[in-house]
Amino acid sequence: MSHPHPELSAPAALPKGGLRVTPLGGLGEVGRNMTVFEYDGRLLIVDCGVLFPEDHQPGIDLILPDWGSIRDRLDDVEALVLTHGHEDHIGATPYLLRERGNIPLVGSELTLALLGSKLREHRLKETVHHVVKEGDRITFGPFELEFVAVNHSIPDALAVAIRTGAGMVLHTGDFKMDQLPLDGRITDLRAFARLGEEGVDLFLTDSTNAETPGFTPAEKSITPVIDQVFRESSQRIIVACFASHVHRVQQVLDAAYAHERQVAYVGRSMVRNMGIARDLGYLNVPPGVLVDTKDLADLPPDRQVLISTGSQGEPMSALSRIAQRNHNFVHIEEGDTVLLASSLIPGNENAVYRVINGLARWGARVVHKGNALVHVSGHASAGELLYCYNIVRPRNVLPVHGEIRHMLANAALARATGVENVVIAEDGVVVDLIDGVAAVAGKVDCGYVFVDGSSVGDITESDLKDRLILGEEGFISVIVVVDSVSGKVSAGPEIHARGNALDGSNFDDVKQPIIDALDRAIAEGNTDSYQLQQTVRRVIGRWVSNTHRRRPMIIPVVIEA
Repeated sequence: MSHPHPELSAPAALPKGGLRVTPLGGLGEVGRNMTVFEYDGRLLIVDCGVLFPEDHQPGIDLILPDWGSIRDRLDDVEALVLTHGHEDHIGATPYLLRERGNIPLVGSELTLALLGSKLREHRLKETVHHVVKEGDRITFGPFELEFVAVNHSIPDALAVAIRTGAGMVLHTGDFKMDQLPLDGRITDLRAFARLGEEGVDLFLTDSTNAETPGFTPAEKSITPVIDQVFRESSQRIIVACFASHVHRVQQVLDAAYAHERQVAYVGRSMVRNMGIARDLGYLNVPPGVLVDTKDLADLPPDRQVLISTGSQGEPMSALSRIAQRNHNFVHIEEGDTVLLASSLIPGNENAVYRVINGLARWGARVVHKGNALVHVSGHASAGELLYCYNIVRPRNVLPVHGEIRHMLANAALARATGVENVVIAEDGVVVDLIDGVAAVAGKVDCGYVFVDGSSVGDITESDLKDRLILGEEGFISVIVVVDSVSGKVSAGPEIHARGNALDGSNFDDVKQPIIDALDRAIAEGNTDSYQLQQTVRRVIGRWVSNTHRRRPMIIPVVIEA
């Protein structure tokens, strides 16, 4: 990813008494959240999440924040604070711990439990954990932290107030202001007001829903819709949602109990996360409701409920395999009902609709956000953000967590409430808080770090372009043998094509131009094999483009014999 602010240079040294804020992910995008705070030579990190790849990033498993700018300073990190347990806030932590395994981890009980299972999957030893809850205060080096309860689409989410000698920062994490939450845990506006009275020098606020007017609907508003789906379904029900959405799973379990159905989890992450949530008391499973997936098959269809991963159309997820009828033991039948109880993440539209069409093809009724109120956002809408600004009355605002349009909308809300200094930054843009004023101080290199199988950071944007060309245009290989004594072509060119409609006979017209170009190049003294390969590439590339209107990848090989 090229840097969005080429006009900025590297920041100068941080003045004594100043606080530096460096976002390494999550600003200008929805995902891979990571922010570094620096004071008095020490560092504090808030969140370390992943971004999931889009269609134009073939073969990529995950995208990590780029912490290259602090790689040689990881020993200065006092702690990593995790605001909640979603993948876009904790998913990159194992990769960071590979580089320094003893960074203290700070978060709520559920957040650290979900992270612990990920660390075991990565075969990492668990580092020092500090379990905190709302109201707790804890100090790491020059950073004094206070935690505030916030409501989100996962239990146990926390905002964090960071006190330093430069002033107080309040980071909301992801939050909304549901006044009737399923777990009874509301966003603590009294704490926000108290911190505001003390003086919030820099307010980092969730921007995801800043363009949405009014207030985000309550989670309880979905309960009647889920109940209606259960009433109207005469056969099996399959519910797909995020594997971390404990509240939605709770609603489905309660509906199943009320309608005398039994439930099984499908998908490894769903089984793991719901087991953790149940063991810690965040998920209440009604008696007799939960069964093993294989045992569910012994029940009549009108008593079966499956809760599955794959609400975003992920190719290898349980729901995608069910839609393709290649799941090991779940086979969609005509009359089944599938409930997609999640939002549609931008970029996933085609994959989701592909799954919906696949399910519908087999006769399933698909209930999704497009035709029913089956999901509400976990983020504060414009009305809630206005309330927060009026309660906190911050001196400076830095919108976070969102695409640029979301952050600009959030900035407009802050200014409307009287905040005079609002700083818009993106990943890699450094913001300094000095003498109570926040301002852009420069930039650090901050690109995408791609995880490709066991490879981390080895794949570049150029490699992805090559993959896209291979996928869309195919490739052509050209092998030519040049006599090392005479300098003449002694064999070939032998041309092969894959991934397009071209075959051997198509290339008869270009073979002689390749030979002529090589003869000219050698006569002019160009005997380097790389230069000769480039000659072959130019000739056949121009010919394919002019003749067939294609731009395949061309792999020339020139052999001296």
